[in-house]
Amino acid sequence: MAKSTQKKPSTPGKTNKAEMLEYYRQMLLIRRFEEKAGQLYGMGLIAGFCHLYIGQEAVVTGMKAAIRDGDQMITGYRDHGHMLALGMEPTGVMAELTGRVGGYSRGKGGSMHMFSVEKNFYGGHGIVGAQVPLGTGLAFADKYKDDGSVSLTFFGDGAANQGQVYESFNMAKLWDLPVVFVVENNQYAMGTSIERSSSETHLYKRGASFGIPGEEVDGMDVLAVRDAGLRAVKRARAGKGPMILEMKTYRYRGHSMSDPAKYRTREEVNEMRQHHDPIDHAKARLLGEGWADEAALKAIDKAVRGIVNDAADFAKDSPEPDASALLTDILAPGAE
Repeated sequence: MAKSTQKKPSTPGKTNKAEMLEYYRQMLLIRRFEEKAGQLYGMGLIAGFCHLYIGQEAVVTGMKAAIRDGDQMITGYRDHGHMLALGMEPTGVMAELTGRVGGYSRGKGGSMHMFSVEKNFYGGHGIVGAQVPLGTGLAFADKYKDDGSVSLTFFGDGAANQGQVYESFNMAKLWDLPVVFVVENNQYAMGTSIERSSSETHLYKRGASFGIPGEEVDGMDVLAVRDAGLRAVKRARAGKGPMILEMKTYRYRGHSMSDPAKYRTREEVNEMRQHHDPIDHAKARLLGEGWADEAALKAIDKAVRGIVNDAADFAKDSPEPDASALLTDILAPGAE
């Protein structure tokens, strides 16, 4: 019988200079990339839906630090940060956002539908919660192959009420699949607060009836995320089955670029930005430990901005797909 759900005490995570600098750089890359994506959307260069990850950077950065090569990651439509954390090229991601042939889906996938077999990233999915059974299926394949791999399956608080999520919980525990369900609870499902949509607002408890343990994590603290991820991944890799990690996080922007976010106050957003920002938290740790000074951190920011600007330039220069591309990559190789 699995242990009951739990809350871990908030204590400073152990780290070192090299690790903390890398976490800081990675979160900053995601932040600057998303800011640039927002600018390009405003310029009309990105069409359709575009969901930004600003504020939530610590979640995927910390979870990436908890896995090894060969482990898979799958998520919903707020996916740009996950791609960057896995090492997908910013040029290819930005080109896909702008619908250009230099993108990961050759300009036909857009913001929500990018994949990389080389980086073990399986999307990017536009249907709420649809990635959860797919991520569970990846874990089933891992167990079948017996190669020690683990599937990280991300979804949000809005998707937590979808029926297919609970079907996945049941199968994951029934077969003790090596999957970690990462709930990115950013407090709002589109414009609906979790208190208005969920009878049980502690999402880490949602697996209790299946015997799946859960843990609530400060999703604004990259070290807290990493440490929780290490525990859950180690457990899954040891054959002990699934675990739910509820990341308490926050998005600073609207649900998508078309959302004015009038359902929350400016004071609420400012409180999170000023007192809980994951990048500021990492910066304070670096400065406090004497691992970096302001000049060094500004140099990192300058380098990151250069990468992002290059990605935007690449996207603008990349051509749009030819109309004939509508007929390519429709069937699997060899299919008639």
